[in-house]
Amino acid sequence: MRVLIVEDDRELAQLIARVLQREGMETALAHDGATGLELALSGTFDLAIVDWMLPLRDGRSLCLAVRRAGVRLPILMLTARGQVEDRVAGLDSGADDYLVKPFAMAELLARMRALTRRYNSGDLGGQVLRCGELTMNLAEHRLYRGERVIELTPTEWELMEYLMRNCNQVLSREQILNRIWAHERDVQPKMVDIYISYLRRKLQLHPDSRDPIETVRGVGYRLTP
Repeated sequence: MRVLIVEDDRELAQLIARVLQREGMETALAHDGATGLELALSGTFDLAIVDWMLPLRDGRSLCLAVRRAGVRLPILMLTARGQVEDRVAGLDSGADDYLVKPFAMAELLARMRALTRRYNSGDLGGQVLRCGELTMNLAEHRLYRGERVIELTPTEWELMEYLMRNCNQVLSREQILNRIWAHERDVQPKMVDIYISYLRRKLQLHPDSRDPIETVRGVGYRLTP
């Protein structure tokens, strides 16, 4: 198992590395967010331990960039921030788990084992779709924006799942129509626009919420991270 440790506290990074190496793991260290991101995107690691506060690029930004790139990498975030809103922000950025400093090495190892099991069993890979702050749990049949559950009708769910599976890809109205309403006759292309508007209203948690569904003029729609 190869583990990337992105931590600017060099003493702590070395301590974590020694503990993991005693457990038979290979480790690589990065002491700033820019280097950490480059290594995380290399596709050569089985898990990443990422500190929140880093020079050049913070851990939250690193996680967002990894998820936007579509890299399937378990990420455990370390931080001195223990408030609920901080934990929510860390998880919403794409981290899979969150550990508050100071922590026991035994707990770090246990959380790493749990993350590895979840990824290997497909709980995160096949059963959970992510696009930015949106998470779709297929097993639970729930859509989340952050920690808020978004209630959807069956057709809205089918459309949202299609958008989530094609995160950051442009889908034409014809593609959507053929996928969602393939077995219905006399369905007009405007039905796509109607259901997109339904989704937009449900995804808007407050007046200043960013609209994650982008209209590509003359083509169709794109769900953006």
